[in-house]
Amino acid sequence: MESTARAKYVRVSPSKARRYMNLIVGKQFEEAVALLEFQPSPTAEKIKKVLESAGANAEENHNLAKDDLYVASAIADSGPILKRIKPRAMGRAYRIRKRTSHFTIVLSDAKPSK
Repeated sequence: MESTARAKYVRVSPSKARRYMNLIVGKQFEEAVALLEFQPSPTAEKIKKVLESAGANAEENHNLAKDDLYVASAIADSGPILKRIKPRAMGRAYRIRKRTSHFTIVLSDAKPSK
């Protein structure tokens, strides 16, 4: 049985989010939460919220215990990019890209094979 949680339009670059997503894939639920808890990054906090939401969905919707869950997949896709302009010297302008991400975390009660 699988349980999913998504967060869309999160104001984090997908490349920075993938660093923490790759850290938790294949781990047991409680271990993944503990890993994210002690990462010194606001990005890890946002991913931890989505992970806890997936755990709550598994308990409520599928009657699964959090102790038996594993992170089957964790994906950080690119969302829309907010484009801004920074004025520069001699009338020029540089483009600033403020990237967003869509997080998807899937928990499963079956242990992932490596």
